[in-house]
Amino acid sequence: MSPRPYDFIVIGGGSGGFNAARVAAGLGQRVAVVDGARQLSGLCILKGCMPSKTLIYSAEVLHRAQRGAAFGLRIPRAAANMKAIQARKRAIIADFAEHRVKQLKAGKFALYRSQARFVDPHTIVLADGRRLRGRRFLIATGSRVSHPPVPGLADTPAWTSDEVLDLDVTPKSVIVLGGGIVACELAQFLRRVGARVTLIQRGPTLLRHHSAEASAVVERAFRDEGMEVFTRTHLQRVSGRAGAIRVTFEDASGRRVTRRAQHLFNAMGREPNTVGLHLSALKLKLNEKGAIVANRWQQTSQPHIYAAGDVCGPHEIVHLAVAQGELAARHAFRRRDARPIDPDLLLSVVFTDPQLASIGRSEKDLQAAGIRYLSASYPFDDHGKSILMEARYGFVKVLAEPRTGRILGAEIVGIDAGELIHCFSGPLAMRATVFDLLRAPWYHPTLAEIVTYPLEEIAEKIGPR
Repeated sequence: MSPRPYDFIVIGGGSGGFNAARVAAGLGQRVAVVDGARQLSGLCILKGCMPSKTLIYSAEVLHRAQRGAAFGLRIPRAAANMKAIQARKRAIIADFAEHRVKQLKAGKFALYRSQARFVDPHTIVLADGRRLRGRRFLIATGSRVSHPPVPGLADTPAWTSDEVLDLDVTPKSVIVLGGGIVACELAQFLRRVGARVTLIQRGPTLLRHHSAEASAVVERAFRDEGMEVFTRTHLQRVSGRAGAIRVTFEDASGRRVTRRAQHLFNAMGREPNTVGLHLSALKLKLNEKGAIVANRWQQTSQPHIYAAGDVCGPHEIVHLAVAQGELAARHAFRRRDARPIDPDLLLSVVFTDPQLASIGRSEKDLQAAGIRYLSASYPFDDHGKSILMEARYGFVKVLAEPRTGRILGAEIVGIDAGELIHCFSGPLAMRATVFDLLRAPWYHPTLAEIVTYPLEEIAEKIGPR
């Protein structure tokens, strides 16, 4: 007699999978989590958000110390101790990972430490041959580093973000391929701890999911810190061995350029991690990038199978993966509180310095949809608190509906943009107007009060209320 099927089987124990299992178990369902990773806890804790931001913050403190003269300080020497930086990172990550492992092993659901593959739409087989049957499934297996077909890349030793996050020495020189979030954040980290960095981006701007105007601010900051940055390139060939890497490409003017460095960092993006799942047994619909196609309830083309996180996208963002996992669990068991994720509340932060953050609709989205809007911005180099902090890069931009002043979106590039963008999170969710926000008190001198200037400009354009 075969074992009783699980009500909900989650494949992947990262942020999206764990939270889906937690919600389903809380609803009284019989739940299993299957995770075959060498370490439990998921990408964010082990090899993503937390270790990268820990290292980035250390480099930020170092950068401030090295600029002490600008603040009237005499700091004879400030340098990175990579072994100490790594020790601090490992201690912090160990605490987070230990807590997540305890949650996974708390007994609220069954935990199987194994790889899994589908044999039919209701059955998976584990690496040891055991079979599990489920009424409903969630695929939350995350993403992995992609390897685009660049000539020579497959035969040339290259770091991924995993190796960069574990560096305990300062590399002399690094060529970074890519201009996305991982490439930009870690390229700046490498530059600040002392490496000579060349960043080569194929597209017209860095950080292509953000506005060209905001991305240009980050690029200018990179150049000011001594990083060599190329955009609008065409990679022709990568070659070399460890310690002697060569990259040849066409630059924006069509000129053939060659750069050499000790190390190569492949940061050209990630792809859905579906290898080994045997999705062909399910006939799941995938998009052109190999991501699992899911509807607004996170259902795949097999309605009893859900997907959440990087494996389906559309963005590689942890809080989105968590929300998707929780939504999938609620919808799977017909909870009335299940609500589709509102794309108009999408929040994104890039932890470069200056940081880049956005929420809600972008100008590009609004223009494509033919939606009228008002726009206003204000620069950090004319704001009291940022000036005294020697943080003059960037601006705050607000987009609002032209008749009522309802806030449609915001973009901030500048110091602590990732914190400041949350000034708009609640108001956007509550469909607040610029007038609503201006009724609130804003303390002087603070960084946060800078958002009042574009709010006031939009209010003046609309007229008295």
